[in-house]
This record gives sequence, C-alpha cells and structure tokens, in this order.
Amino acid sequence: MLTEPLKDMFNKQFFDKFTKDLKLVIKDFNNRKFVSQIMDEKWENMEFKQRCQHITTVLKDFLPADYKSAIAKILELLEQLKDDYDFSKVNDTAFGLSLEYGWILDNFVEQYGVNDYETSVKAIEKITQFTSCEFSVRPFIIKYPEKMMKQMLIWSKHKHWGVRRLSSEGCRPRLPWAMALPNLKKDPAPIIPILENLKNDISRFVRLSAANNLNDIAKDNPKTVINLVKKWQKEFPGKSDNVNWVIKHGCRTLLKQGNAEVMELFGFDAVKNITIKDFKISKAKVKIGEALQFEFKLINKSAKKTKIRLEYGIYYQKANKTLSKKVCRISEKEYDKNSVTNITRKHSFKAVTTRVLHPGLHQVSVIINGKEFEKYNFELVKKIN
Repeated sequence: MLTEPLKDMFNKQFFDKFTKDLKLVIKDFNNRKFVSQIMDEKWENMEFKQRCQHITTVLKDFLPADYKSAIAKILELLEQLKDDYDFSKVNDTAFGLSLEYGWILDNFVEQYGVNDYETSVKAIEKITQFTSCEFSVRPFIIKYPEKMMKQMLIWSKHKHWGVRRLSSEGCRPRLPWAMALPNLKKDPAPIIPILENLKNDISRFVRLSAANNLNDIAKDNPKTVINLVKKWQKEFPGKSDNVNWVIKHGCRTLLKQGNAEVMELFGFDAVKNITIKDFKISKAKVKIGEALQFEFKLINKSAKKTKIRLEYGIYYQKANKTLSKKVCRISEKEYDKNSVTNITRKHSFKAVTTRVLHPGLHQVSVIINGKEFEKYNFELVKKIN
C-alpha cells in the first residue's frame, strides 16, 4: 500500500494547531492571512523541502524583523507549549512536538541564523529538546567547522537525551535529505570523540543515532569504522548489550557488502564447508503486486556448529536497463554440524513509494557469510487488471 507523501503532513489539521500556538506569542496574529500566504497558487506543486522553506519564509514576516527578537519569540513559544503538550510524559522514544514543528523551527534557524552563531546555537540547543532539530546545525558545521564540532562534543554530554542525539545526528556524513558535509565525509575524525561518548548512552534513541552515524562513516571510510569497532570490542568484550548493538547496527552496510574483515569480527567464518543445492524459483514470471517465492537447501558439511549469516540479493531492473542489487537478510544463527536445512523465502514486489518497479529481467542470489553464490534469472511483468 502506498504511504502518504511526506509533504502532505503540512495539512489543515497541522496548521489549525500551529496557528493556534502562534497566537500565544505573536500579538494580533492573523491566522487566516498566514495560512492563505502559505497555501498560495504554487503550494500544490511544491515538494517537501520547498514547503518547509516556504512556510519558514512566510513565518518570518509574522515575527520581529530582528533575528534575535524573532528567536526570542520562538523560544517563548516553546516555553508556552510546555504546559499545553505535557512534556513531563516525554521520554527518549518520542519528542514532545511533532516533526512538522521541528522542520519549520529548524529551518528558520538554518535559513536566517547562520551569521549569528551565539544566538543560533543557544536556540538549536533549546529547540532540539522539544522536536527533532538536526538540519540547522549543518551550515554551522560548514561555516564554523572547528567551533561547531567542539560544541557538538559538549552536547554529547548534555543532560537531555535530545541534545545528545543532536550531537551525533547533526554531523552524520550522509544524513538523508540534509545538506552535505564533504569535509566529514573525507575525514570523520572530529565525529569519533562524539561517538565514543554516545556508544553506551542510556537512551535507545541516542544509541540509534550513533549507530547510524557509524554506518554513514563506513560508506566512505570503512577502515576507520573497523578500527573503532576493534577498539570497542576490546574495551567491552561481550559485556555491554548497548555497545554490541551499536557496533552491529553501525556495521550493517559493511556486513551487507560482505566485508571479510567485518565478517570475521562478528564470528562469521569462511564458507568452504557450507554450500547450497536444489535452488528453485516458484515461477519464472512474477507480476508487480505479487511476490517471488524461492527455496533451497543449506548444507553445513562442517563437523561443528557453524555461525551463518544467511542473506539473499535481489537485482532490480533500473530505468536504464541495468541491474541494481539490494541485500535482504534471512537469518543469522548457528546451524548444526553436518546438517541440511530447507529454506523458503518470499520477496514482495508490491508497489511502494521508495522504489520504482520496472518490468523486465531481475535476478536473485543466495549470500552466505558475505559470499554470493550463483544468480538466477526471473522476469517481473506488469500486473494485468
């Protein structure tokens, strides 16, 4: 089932709530004028980020012209909302305000605050305790790299989990939808002390960000991540579930790539005693909207139990007729010595917003501890109504 486009989260229900809140701090606020200026003749054709920027631009006209005064109004609004939204119930699994608030307030600082470092940094620290606020720090990292990364390191020890999360999330080298940070892609060294502080954080949400940051780094600097993982494994030899989870989740791309050094770090041996046979695809043509079903026998010829990471690769047809590989996990466990295990799997080809499905040649393969076996062809065809 197709999900609602992200841009449609800025709907009537949101603006009813948002304008009601703005009236708390803006004298003589005209909510009808505000909404009409936002939903102008170009609104329907705007994509998500364009809508964020447009709302922010309109909001600026309703706030004091001076940036410091405008930020003061935003912070006053957050203080007012403490009571209305009962932040006492907020924990480390959710922010008190919706993400729509975060995208707007965050974008306001990003658009208008980069030349006022002190005011903006204080505002970011406050806003991110109410709602996600990781995009606005990135222009500051670019303009004030050393100064801002020192601030991020300080934030990594903040008492509020949202600020600690920001210290990692804001400097992720490959943060989705965000401004690129080419210097940190090239050299992630300034990020490492932050991850050191967060690898065993009490907050699950903070640890998730640290793991995602680690995974981002691995895509450009795999050796940096491998060395860090070796260090952490020596410091926490199986003693911390939190650190072990961050390590594993942070290495997920390297594991999917079958990186031999990483496989060894997680106890996945070479596959000389492991093989497959009797691979079968249920049908050679799969309709869009249906699922590919395949099966095979996994054979462990070893005289001992063997830890196996079992995956499969789907090679999708692209618009340019080339194939693009996606790796999906089946299981990760020990298999008995001298065992034969029947494996059956289904892979859905239902339409989703995150991937365009193109009819034509596709392939499927089995991957064991990073080693890919033979590819098998099948055809994806249009569903006939």
